[in-house]
Amino acid sequence: MNTTPKGLQWIVWSGLALTIAAILVMFILKQAREQQSAVELWPVGSANVSGETLPILFEIPDFALTNQNSQVVTRSSLRGQIWIADIIFTLCAGPCPEMTRRMAELQAAIPADQPVKFVTLTAHPEHDTPAVLQSHARRFLAQPGRWHFLTGAKKQIADLAIHGLKLTAIEKEADKQENLNDLFIHSTLFVLIDQQGRARATFESDAPDMKPRLLAAVEQLLREK
Repeated sequence: MNTTPKGLQWIVWSGLALTIAAILVMFILKQAREQQSAVELWPVGSANVSGETLPILFEIPDFALTNQNSQVVTRSSLRGQIWIADIIFTLCAGPCPEMTRRMAELQAAIPADQPVKFVTLTAHPEHDTPAVLQSHARRFLAQPGRWHFLTGAKKQIADLAIHGLKLTAIEKEADKQENLNDLFIHSTLFVLIDQQGRARATFESDAPDMKPRLLAAVEQLLREK
């Protein structure tokens, strides 16, 4: 016969219910954090590269821009090569130096005999002439023929960066600039393009494990026929 007072029995069951509810809340919060981390790590348009085939996101249009050695680089000249592209400007005191440093890490990690190129566009062609870009390329140990820093007419750059690679590059209004070199708002993405000139994935350049994920994606593209 149960002799537990009803008041005490109610307290026991209430405590048990609260404990179960707390466990459920903790589980839900944990799942939400994991989902948020996944969203932050893989921006819209990119793909998880843990084995599945990378999707074809969009095709890169024809272009003709000039690199740091005053050589013309086109979509056709990069055909047959995998390439990784981004946009920066040399006066940038924000994310650009770190983006270029991380691109340099990718260059160092991929053997020079692999058909992989690196393409950095400037958002500020008025300042970033081939001579300026050549100095910038030397600063980050860009290997000749492997890493192109591209400049050209403003419209040509916009056509490739914004319409072609789907990267943002917007001039900041003078009253919103924090300093004299705070000139542009631009994407911090790396875009991965395959041998046929098609974008296959995008990666946030500052993601903690961007490098191994991007290198894994490059390996997948190298295995494609």
